[in-house]
Amino acid sequence: MKKWWILLAAVGLSAQMTFAATKTFVYCSEGSPSIFNPQLATDGPTFNASSRPIYNRLVDFENGSTKVVPSLATKWEVNKQGTSFTFHLRKGVKFHSNAGFTPTRDFNADDVLFTFNRMLDAKHPYHKVNGGAYEYFRSMDMDKIIKKVEKIDDLTVRFELTRPEAPFLANLGMDFASITSAEYGLHLSKISQKEKFDYEPIGTGPFQFKKYVKDSLIRYSANEKYFLGKPKLDQLIYSITVDPTVRYQKLRTGECHFIAEPAPTDIAAMKKNKQIKVMEQEGLNVGYIALNVEKKPLDNVKVRQAINHALNKDSYIKAIYLGNAVVAKNPIPPIMWSYNQDVKPYSYDLAKAKQLLKEAGYPNGFEIELWTLPISRPYNPNGKKMGELVQADLKKIGIKVSLKTYKWATYLEKSRKGEHQMIELGWTGDNGDPDNFLNVLLGCQAVNSGSNLARWCNKEFDHLVGRAKVTTDVIHRTKFYLKAQKVFKEKAPWVPVAHALVYKAMSSKVTGYTPSPFGTESFYEVDIQ
Repeated sequence: MKKWWILLAAVGLSAQMTFAATKTFVYCSEGSPSIFNPQLATDGPTFNASSRPIYNRLVDFENGSTKVVPSLATKWEVNKQGTSFTFHLRKGVKFHSNAGFTPTRDFNADDVLFTFNRMLDAKHPYHKVNGGAYEYFRSMDMDKIIKKVEKIDDLTVRFELTRPEAPFLANLGMDFASITSAEYGLHLSKISQKEKFDYEPIGTGPFQFKKYVKDSLIRYSANEKYFLGKPKLDQLIYSITVDPTVRYQKLRTGECHFIAEPAPTDIAAMKKNKQIKVMEQEGLNVGYIALNVEKKPLDNVKVRQAINHALNKDSYIKAIYLGNAVVAKNPIPPIMWSYNQDVKPYSYDLAKAKQLLKEAGYPNGFEIELWTLPISRPYNPNGKKMGELVQADLKKIGIKVSLKTYKWATYLEKSRKGEHQMIELGWTGDNGDPDNFLNVLLGCQAVNSGSNLARWCNKEFDHLVGRAKVTTDVIHRTKFYLKAQKVFKEKAPWVPVAHALVYKAMSSKVTGYTPSPFGTESFYEVDIQ
């Protein structure tokens, strides 16, 4: 009998040691994902919850930089005309499995064709599944740029383009280009459950999706068969915590190892706490207020110019960002190549604003609605407070502003449809190219796709950005982008507000983390001491 007790004790001790050795990392995220397929999203919370842990792309960006490097493709060739890209695929890449699906083969060319043809081909069996709103793909004109994607053999694919596209390779490193499983899609089709494809994801990435409790948590486990090697972490948990103050409290108490979007008011205290590590970098971002030109009176350029003159952006930098940002004048950040230094910003000038309103036929002002951000973002840490400051500023020139907001997913959905008049939003670059801002956010094709929230289509601006896209020479591309920024300033479809510094706060026990210039979070190389 005694031997049995000794054996049981040994087993219990072994189990305790195994549990203790399991590394579970908790990330306090700022919002819920809208879906688990980045093809159907444009927002950071969705990318952080889907494309980063679950999927891979043909190419990726070197950790911490904008340099394009191999991923699911090991190498590629481009023809002299820049209209044909041939990718050689990695051998032996395994897909995840779940309770209802176990893959029978490795990643191959069929998965690449399935992924891109879903977005490209209206007759694809998954094209309309879960709405079929491929906003990124369409706003970047990819449906017109890609002529076809063809399979050369199981490990070779070729993209034929309708024209040269300078940022094409970098575009394939973006979240929307995450590769999905054709076999999984076929499996769900056979059992008439296609909608699960985007909510119960299967990818090739470092972590496997396990569970999602809406607005509460997401659970992942390490992909033991990941082609770059198993992650150092065994379990990854996203604790969805909308309030930045609560996120900070959880970091202090050890409930979270890493928090999203720390509030500027908490940064100084975090830096003094030896149990917390804070990283800082200049952000590849812009926070803005889009003025919907399809809604009166914002269809009048003088009204839009008046609003730009009436807002005291310097006060916003002090009150909302606590000085950790610079006033924006262009739609691209100052650290991005082709930024136009010569553009003169709108001055804070109430007399000028009133004069422009009078010239526009609104001497006594008007009533208008402003939608304020419901969650903190790198480019705007406090949408509600910014809304209140805008409201007070515009009141001085006779514009009566009512504030409105929605839950994050609804906010995005309704804004894509153009239901707003004025709306707070922003952007963090995805690939280091100006096209990712100027074309995706302000191009004519982006009106229909939903990412152009100003609903502004200007032929001169669109022509300049279009010329830049098909020009491979950086000097010539820059000239087009410089001119486009001047048109943007004159026509004023936005109030560009700020370019914010980006802060990352984590436990001092966290090692191996490198911040991305694109603002997304990848925990593959992260470890806990």
